[in-house]
Amino acid sequence: MKSRIFEAENLPVRSEERWALQNNRTLRVGLGPDVLATKGTMVGFLGQLAFHHEKSGSMGKLAKKVVTGEDVSLMRVSGQGEVYFADEAGYVHLLHLENEGISVNFRNLLAFDSSLTWDINRVKGAGLMTGGLFNTTVGGTGTLAINVVGKPIVLDCSQQPVYVDRNAAVCWSANLTPTTHSSMNMGSMLRGGSGEALQMVLHGPGFVVVQAYEWRPPPAPEKKSGSLLGSIGDLIP
Repeated sequence: MKSRIFEAENLPVRSEERWALQNNRTLRVGLGPDVLATKGTMVGFLGQLAFHHEKSGSMGKLAKKVVTGEDVSLMRVSGQGEVYFADEAGYVHLLHLENEGISVNFRNLLAFDSSLTWDINRVKGAGLMTGGLFNTTVGGTGTLAINVVGKPIVLDCSQQPVYVDRNAAVCWSANLTPTTHSSMNMGSMLRGGSGEALQMVLHGPGFVVVQAYEWRPPPAPEKKSGSLLGSIGDLIP
């Protein structure tokens, strides 16, 4: 059979690196050490691998997931072989952390070394009147892969405050303390608003990555009496 699909650029990448891009929309990770990935992002693998639900690890982290609606649903991949990850043809970028942290929108989180730690944190200044704002913080030493819709913009926050749409923010330096800013006024409210009334503000030594797409705000968490009990399996081995 003859086809351009069999050209070298579409064949499995050969690399000595554990983390490598198969192409700009697909990630290849070599197992040995386990890797954590967002559920549903595995598109193929070679070798003897196992996929298991990754538990929250603590009651505090589980409670944050239930209360905030930050749906960080992870799977643990273990074994020997190679695994490929992708998510809706988004652009994949690798970040190599060296005893540092980054705050990531969970919808842009693709995969990371299991040696890295993660938690859910509230953005300062995002109160109940704005629906709250929470992000997933990943830290330590290891590699993290993010999935970006379209081409990203990296903005330097060290020179002056940077204002970004919170639904377009992909990730930012964990040492930054974001606040929220509202540009809504009474006149704008009476005219229906601009749709850009609330921004996130970052200022300090660090950066923020913005994508060419705005996620729709996640639905408010359901208020069910059994919601916490229904998620308790997230802690059970």
